Amino acid sequence: MIDDILEQVQKGSLTVAEAKGKLASYENLGFVKIDHHRKRRQGFPEIVFGEGKTAEQILTIVQSLRTRNDSVLVTRISREKAVFVQKECSDFEYNEIARTLAWVREKPKSVDSYIAIVCAGTSDLSVAEEAAVTAETLGIPVRRIYDVGVAGLHRLLDNIDEIRGATVSVCVAGMEGALPSVLGGLVTNPIIAVPTSIGYGANFNGLSALLSMLNSCASGVSVVNIDNGFGAAYNAAIIYKLVHKKEVNCDEDFIF
Repeated sequence: MIDDILEQVQKGSLTVAEAKGKLASYENLGFVKIDHHRKRRQGFPEIVFGEGKTAEQILTIVQSLRTRNDSVLVTRISREKAVFVQKECSDFEYNEIARTLAWVREKPKSVDSYIAIVCAGTSDLSVAEEAAVTAETLGIPVRRIYDVGVAGLHRLLDNIDEIRGATVSVCVAGMEGALPSVLGGLVTNPIIAVPTSIGYGANFNGLSALLSMLNSCASGVSVVNIDNGFGAAYNAAIIYKLVHKKEVNCDEDFIF
């Protein structure tokens, strides 16, 4: 990309000012500095966290991001804000369970490899769906394996072959957070555990599940923050990309 821009300047088809704009690492819009080169540095574009931002701010950000990327994702966004954005960006898809707003220029090609999103119970679906939508928007194939918590171990075992076939698993659970430990003893792929805030009083809004997962005796289990489906999926996507470089579009240019 850098060589192409410099060649255009040399030929006179691009001015120096235009070249500087293309090489700029971020776009300053006053209230936000959009990191347009994050995909080149980290492999995936900048993701927008919707909470705390106005609908107008989110609209401005996503309109800018879509001009430079093949996908845009907003997490933790309310339906009201999503509807406001969709009035201008009708091709953005809102997932009410996940509270995500996503746009992808082209759907990825079908491949045999995938990330497994394993969810303990229906009450944990919002976090599991946030993980699933995040991975899909980043171009990673996903298989959803839901409602397989340890209270009915047979449900997990009925799906174990599909989970074993995944490159990496994201395991979402609330209550006592036992599912990642059980799953960790049954599979060879890495597990990224997500504690949720689902549970009764002594669950302490997910703290007990978090501590259970951190103290897991199963090897190969890593843990993210409470309800952080996005963070788990992003890490899983990095692992997937390292394993399947040929299946995921990689931008070789590195620009600060």
